[in-house]
Amino acid sequence: MTPSEAPRIQRRPAAAVSEWPSSMLPLLQRLYAARGVTDAAQAQPKLAQLHAPDLLGSMQAAVTLLADAIAHNERILIVGDFDCDGATACAVGVRGLRMLGARDVVHAVPNRMLHGYGLSPSLVAELAPLNPGLLVTVDHGIACHAGVNAAKALGWKVLVTDHHLPGEHLPPADAIVDPNISGDAFPSKALAGVGVIFYVLMALRRHLREQGAYATAPEPDLLTLLDLVAVGTVADLVALDDNNRALVSAGLRRLRSGKGCVGLQALIEASGRDASRLTGSDIGFALGPRLNAAGRLEDMALGIELLLTEDRAHAREIATTLESINTERRAVQQLMTDDAELAVSRAVLSAEGVRPVAACLFDAEWHPGVVGLVASKMKDRLHRPVIAFAPSEPGGDSLRGSARSIPGFHIRDALALVNAAHPGLIDKFGGHAMAAGLSLPHAQLAAFEQAFVDVVERTLDPLSLQQLLLTDGELLPQELDFAHAEALRLAGPWGQGFPEPLFDGHFQVARWQVLKEKHLKLSLRVPGRAEPVSAIHFSGWTGNAPANQVHIAYRLVSDDYRGGGAIQLIVEHCADA
Repeated sequence: MTPSEAPRIQRRPAAAVSEWPSSMLPLLQRLYAARGVTDAAQAQPKLAQLHAPDLLGSMQAAVTLLADAIAHNERILIVGDFDCDGATACAVGVRGLRMLGARDVVHAVPNRMLHGYGLSPSLVAELAPLNPGLLVTVDHGIACHAGVNAAKALGWKVLVTDHHLPGEHLPPADAIVDPNISGDAFPSKALAGVGVIFYVLMALRRHLREQGAYATAPEPDLLTLLDLVAVGTVADLVALDDNNRALVSAGLRRLRSGKGCVGLQALIEASGRDASRLTGSDIGFALGPRLNAAGRLEDMALGIELLLTEDRAHAREIATTLESINTERRAVQQLMTDDAELAVSRAVLSAEGVRPVAACLFDAEWHPGVVGLVASKMKDRLHRPVIAFAPSEPGGDSLRGSARSIPGFHIRDALALVNAAHPGLIDKFGGHAMAAGLSLPHAQLAAFEQAFVDVVERTLDPLSLQQLLLTDGELLPQELDFAHAEALRLAGPWGQGFPEPLFDGHFQVARWQVLKEKHLKLSLRVPGRAEPVSAIHFSGWTGNAPANQVHIAYRLVSDDYRGGGAIQLIVEHCADA
């Protein structure tokens, strides 16, 4: 990376601090204020502050469909998706409807290799023998016009619950609940798919309560589903606004107290995490990838089975299998990423060292279930919008692409612009601002790449191409301790839209060593502090010794490996001071 391409460190502007409880650490007060939090209630939102379910459009129609299906003992078929959000949403739907009195609830999930994304006509044809009275999509459906039409042609009622951005036209479902439909009054547009179906269940429970269903029976406790809601929400990288943070915080409390479903408990155990200290980062980097691995390389039906089982032994068995699949996924991902790195290096060399404004990557040997991870890795490497393509099936003529973007560039809208300018070039597409998916014929790849690059060059603000590391400034010497590290861990949940605290400062390097030929282990002297601080820069070894004085951007964490109240700085960026 040339000096002009190096990340620029910028400190978040100081924000006016409101009155906080005297028990709250000054550091937390400063961090919350810098994230736009104005009071203690907003700092750690509670479930009582959740937006009302009836603010979601078509909620009454959705509730009526479900209540009628329960009253008439109709079969309800829930169709999930093959990522973590889709799997947890499916499990929440199945568990929740059974809790609310549905006697015949079945579920299905598309196989990535056989059916492609979402509710497709081929999946509907495969599910036809189930003959449900009501089909419910979770975490997809808003773009599945052909699949909804196929289900309606069989006489099924269809309820779509989704959170993705709709196209110009909505599918012909009997009801659609999606906060991102134009004009929807729900204040939070950041609900994950699992959050949407949880809201539908809350509205259904209220309807049943008003109908007297719980006059002589205990009311089902839907809060027991929040462990699943938390995992799906964090793993899907939706913005953690106040509403989502209330949901995730409650789910994390369940998981930390050992009250999560047996499947998630087994997954935590298999990942080597301590349930009592679980954080949003553990969901994002340990639980989510292990669930996602099933949908990427095998069949997400296995992941959903884990989330639905009540048998601890069976849960451990599935979790062990997912651990093995995830290990395989990492190996496949590494090979594909190495290929992508080589392709990008050649492109940069041919452009005399100038990185392209965007990248479209393809290899006939790549696995379609892992291209999203490759796109994400290369987006981080280049700080450019990246789309990675693979054959939809071995030897096939159709390509499946996964797109990842940088702040300031809406990748789904970019695909819409390409589609509008070149009708028929893309078979189908969908997604969000930062991530999207698409499919197109192999023969159209070159034309698509040119069209996509043209859109990027025309619409991307050049300032967005300079990577920016926003930090929370320096930590005082007395703040570099275990108490503050633990306070940061518990103060979240941190995540998308509510970033984990990142600090920066100048340090003297007392000692350094290289671990596993790529990680840089540092011992740093801090002015005003007697003992050096341990730091590690993962994959930070460049082949050159660090300077005596360095300027680093870092996260403060408890050092669980050493224990005994030790701390460690996780270095995100290191430069000579």
